[in-house]
Amino acid sequence: MTATAAPAVLDRDGLNALVAALVAQGRTVVGPTVRDGAIVLAELSSADALPFGWGVELDAGRYRLVRREDGAAFAHSAGPQSWKNFLHPARERLWSADRTPEGDVSFTADEPETPSYAFLGVRPCDLRAIAIQDRVLAGGRYEDTGYGRRRSGAFLIAAECTEPGATCFCVSTGGGPAADPGYDLALTEMDGRFLVRVGSEEGAELLERVPHRPAGPDLEASARSAVDAARDHMGRSLPPVDLRTLMGASLDAERWDDVAARCLTCGNCTMVCPTCFCTTTEEVTDLTGDHTERWQRWDSCFDLDFSYLHGGPVRASARGRYRQWLTHKLSTWHDQFGTSGCVGCGRCVVWCPAGIDITEEVAALDAERTALGTETD
Repeated sequence: MTATAAPAVLDRDGLNALVAALVAQGRTVVGPTVRDGAIVLAELSSADALPFGWGVELDAGRYRLVRREDGAAFAHSAGPQSWKNFLHPARERLWSADRTPEGDVSFTADEPETPSYAFLGVRPCDLRAIAIQDRVLAGGRYEDTGYGRRRSGAFLIAAECTEPGATCFCVSTGGGPAADPGYDLALTEMDGRFLVRVGSEEGAELLERVPHRPAGPDLEASARSAVDAARDHMGRSLPPVDLRTLMGASLDAERWDDVAARCLTCGNCTMVCPTCFCTTTEEVTDLTGDHTERWQRWDSCFDLDFSYLHGGPVRASARGRYRQWLTHKLSTWHDQFGTSGCVGCGRCVVWCPAGIDITEEVAALDAERTALGTETD
């Protein structure tokens, strides 16, 4: 079988066999599971741990698990975590230093053994987010070597969407419910069965090791239709204008004052965003002063100290910090990385404690520009 092989079908036993085959390869299999009232990503020893029969109800600032009658495994929208938590962890040690008895200092780079990850159930929006993080963290002049180690061997199994959530807007960011290239295998769940498409030679080799059968033309057509229909059922959308131009032309918009009055500058949106990548470093030492470590941890442009220079922070107001985040995400990200930084997953909408909706804010900025008579498309 090659990467151009015809689609196949797995049942639930076949999905269990797929996970077992990955575990047998020595991989750490990570996928969605139910814990603490949410669907979270965790290590799986069996496909039985997937959230069969669970869905979610979403809105701005609201997330609830709900039971489903169909027993579907992937009928939920993005949860509070993304694959960034594993590829670009919130905290990691970079190096340590020790004072020797002779008074010298020795440095040791921290290069821990890296898990060989297999990610099961990667949504198309998150597949795009991984590609963006690849560009940001591994595609430039200064590679994040830790990210590179974790990403290089990761096996990606996408799960296409047939039921977008109420806060999903991937279509208006240039994506969609269908998986873009970049996966090893792609699943489309249909009535307890999983249509499987192969995206790599490694994916083809793995599929050969698990029980499967050829997909009939009817199932393949039904799966394509279900995914295509999902494009027309997005819960949210960004205005159909040139967002890069809109954001650049809206730096003095009054709407920033409106959103600043509601924003808590907590940074939740940056923590749950699958593409936000900013970090800072900190040194810690023991009480003797003979051992010290440098750690890298996530940072947020909503942090008052994020833009601190001699004399104070560059962006001291909530208005300035929210404007920085949104303008960078939708506009100046293009200047740095050649793409938008938003994939339309909706996490920032759901997990904002104030219920601030990015699609609503951008629409308001567009309406303000239109009222002033300035075209943005």
